[in-house]
Amino acid sequence: MAVTRIGLQVPSFTFAGVADGDLFEYLAAIAVAAEESGFDSLWVMDHYYQIPGVGPRTNAMLESYTTLGGLAARTHKVSLGALVTGVTYRNPALLAKIVTTLDVISGGRAILGIGAAWNDDEHAGYGFPFPPTAERLARLGEALEICRAMLTEPAPSFAGRYYTIDHALNYPRPVRPGGIPILVGGGGERRTLALVARYADACNLFGDTATIRHKLAVLAGHCEKIGRDPAEITKTRLGGLVVAETVAEAERQGRAMAAARQMDEEHFRSYVVCGDPDAVCEQVATYLDAGLDGMIFNLGDASPDTVRLAGATLARAFG
Repeated sequence: MAVTRIGLQVPSFTFAGVADGDLFEYLAAIAVAAEESGFDSLWVMDHYYQIPGVGPRTNAMLESYTTLGGLAARTHKVSLGALVTGVTYRNPALLAKIVTTLDVISGGRAILGIGAAWNDDEHAGYGFPFPPTAERLARLGEALEICRAMLTEPAPSFAGRYYTIDHALNYPRPVRPGGIPILVGGGGERRTLALVARYADACNLFGDTATIRHKLAVLAGHCEKIGRDPAEITKTRLGGLVVAETVAEAERQGRAMAAARQMDEEHFRSYVVCGDPDAVCEQVATYLDAGLDGMIFNLGDASPDTVRLAGATLARAFG
């Protein structure tokens, strides 16, 4: 069973006309609209500053797991996760405890999304060490071992180069049947996709259909080396979505999204699915044909109404 088929990511907490004191209620309304309209998972970013390409660094940014815990109390069906947790931001044993707590609060709907982290700006601001890429990937590998053990074993121990646990307890246990799935974000072909093959239940990639086909072929190669069936891994892609009742209106909204996120035409077309419901369904079909099991989208203008249109369209696209 796929970890997710249709996901909604909310990357921005800046909404026109919504004051900080009303922010969570508006976000909860978006989450409810997503759940009711066909999305099966809901995601927030794990950042402390807003990131380039989404908005100014001083825009509102809520802490991810606190936010997900609040949304768990307002929803009933959607899975909940961070896309993706930066490995450098939390001790991995603590992360396993946090995600397990989210799973208990939500009645078994947590997903652990994790990656190697990349935003040196917020690392410097918050005082987190920002090691070179090779070390961050090595830390990711150890964190995956620890998290998997703490989610599945009663009192695991682990001694690595960067992290150690000693008969670590994690009670209450996860309640999701089969355990909390782990999604690894990133498409690095030598290290990241090898970690996906060894440890992950799902992966999340970027790119157009040609890029997706290539990355999935690389992943299949890593799976073959260790004797794992790649069909066991849910393959997803993160991208933007602009859907409107007419193609002309979708293109207008798409131009606004591209301008707001400072995307040139090539970047926009490789990242964003844009059109009326028929066109969106056709574009989604090309990605599914490339080998994806699911797709996760963020919207240029996330409101309950736009989320409902997106959810209905994607539910149709996924059949």
